[in-house]
Amino acid sequence: MSHPKASGEGADVPDAGLRSLDHYKRALPKWRYALRQSALPLIRWETPYLAWMQDNLRTPALDSYFAITANLGTHTFFMIGLPILFWCGYPAFGKGLVHILALGVFWTGFIKDFYSLPRPLSPPLHRITMSGSAALEYGFPSTHSANAVSVAVYGLLLLKDPDNALPPTTRFCLEILAYFYAVSIVFGRLYCGMHGFLDVIIGSILGAAISLVEFYYGPPLDEYMHSSSWIAPFIAGLVILILVRIHPEPADDCPCFDDSVSFAGVVIGLEIGTWTYGRIPMDPWETHAHGGSTVDITPLGLLTNVARIVIGVLIVFLWRESMKPILLKTLPSLFRLIETSGWSLPRRFFTPASEYKSVPPGSKLDTMFPAASDFPRMVESIRHPTTRGRSVSIGPQSAADAYEALAYRERKRRESLSSNPSLKSRNSNMELKSTKEEGPSDCAQTSGAQQSSLQQYKAQMGDVAETDAGRESQGQNGHAQVHAVVDEHNENDEEKMFSLLVRPRVRYDVEVVTKLVVYAGIAWFATAGIPIIFELIGMGTNHLSEEL
Repeated sequence: MSHPKASGEGADVPDAGLRSLDHYKRALPKWRYALRQSALPLIRWETPYLAWMQDNLRTPALDSYFAITANLGTHTFFMIGLPILFWCGYPAFGKGLVHILALGVFWTGFIKDFYSLPRPLSPPLHRITMSGSAALEYGFPSTHSANAVSVAVYGLLLLKDPDNALPPTTRFCLEILAYFYAVSIVFGRLYCGMHGFLDVIIGSILGAAISLVEFYYGPPLDEYMHSSSWIAPFIAGLVILILVRIHPEPADDCPCFDDSVSFAGVVIGLEIGTWTYGRIPMDPWETHAHGGSTVDITPLGLLTNVARIVIGVLIVFLWRESMKPILLKTLPSLFRLIETSGWSLPRRFFTPASEYKSVPPGSKLDTMFPAASDFPRMVESIRHPTTRGRSVSIGPQSAADAYEALAYRERKRRESLSSNPSLKSRNSNMELKSTKEEGPSDCAQTSGAQQSSLQQYKAQMGDVAETDAGRESQGQNGHAQVHAVVDEHNENDEEKMFSLLVRPRVRYDVEVVTKLVVYAGIAWFATAGIPIIFELIGMGTNHLSEEL
């Protein structure tokens, strides 16, 4: 089977020949395809119920609230916030959060690519999101739900720990905040039409399980690694690289693998950085990260602490913006040499180095850690969430969406044919529509009868709204109007559907190593390098302990 073109800035949308109804049967191994098909009916069954719920709950205020707060469950939010915990003297809490988030992102991405299950169909659902890349991913399970629940459960476990010294009132307020945060993010994924019940339930269970493992087994494991030689972090890094290598190949061009690689790099850098605690001169840490030791930075004063955070963020961005272009410029020639030696381990949808001369400058290779130029747009998106192209949309947004819409439409057609044998000699969708209006059908309107709400939503499944022209615009009243809809009965609508999809960016084989190195460096700087830099420039904390 051929695949969508993956090289060149002018990469085309998938060939017409790829749009067969057995796309996933061809793209996946038989056993994975069988598992996918066993779960797919549940995704289809829950869609009209999700649409009914969304239609009855939607308001302009809730649209904005859930679109904005969804950012609090993203890897980008945590990638920006987690380093600050180390700079503020809380390495145990910071390392625990990195572990649970990395495991959540990796394993939800692993399962997403393994099953290759679509998100609930749109229409009838409206997709409300501030992230263009999120809609390109598969739906099962929900990474947002896993992240939110894992953070909430981990926080609750720490708050209920007998060693917790916080006042009872403070603990109670933080517990309420943790519950509200998790429920808000999880329910928001349903409200925004980005996930179904199965997605958020499995994602939440996975997130809770990861937090329990980290809470009970993370500290002793960290103590063991810290007391061991350099072999311990080396083996940990090797295990992580093996997990990256066995990450399942998706059936479509899904960016889940990119996020898994980024967090894999973070964990490698984290383990190396925290292993050095107490081993490097001017290191403010006395023991391993989970040793219970914290550093009180209050005596430094507000201005110094703000300056520490600003300097730390600038160092992280300087590393990222300098190291990434260096690697992208030097690695292709090395990869071509490896490829000619027969050691190449290519992944689907990644262009091998032999097919390009260099990675174009300015290529946006990841969305996990924003570039400095992205911040004005991010602030504008939060202030005016409807200014982004994908704020609210109807219709397929990814190849997985398009394939599912076509497959469901074909299923409806076959069901209608089986219930009306006279239709078997008339294959056009227009004739099918006219006959459905005249005769009984599970998904069509009967003559003179009013359909129930669920039947109406079910009837919309498989319809195709143009991805660009079908995006909604919200007026002052907050209601959305669809600008245009592809004629379901036009023989060329499948071609239109795929041509209007937002094309995934071209991905290059050198990206995997680049992300591993860049994100490992970010984690090392955040946990070990930057605290030492603070000591060198007179903004450290070691002198505070000496004064005591």
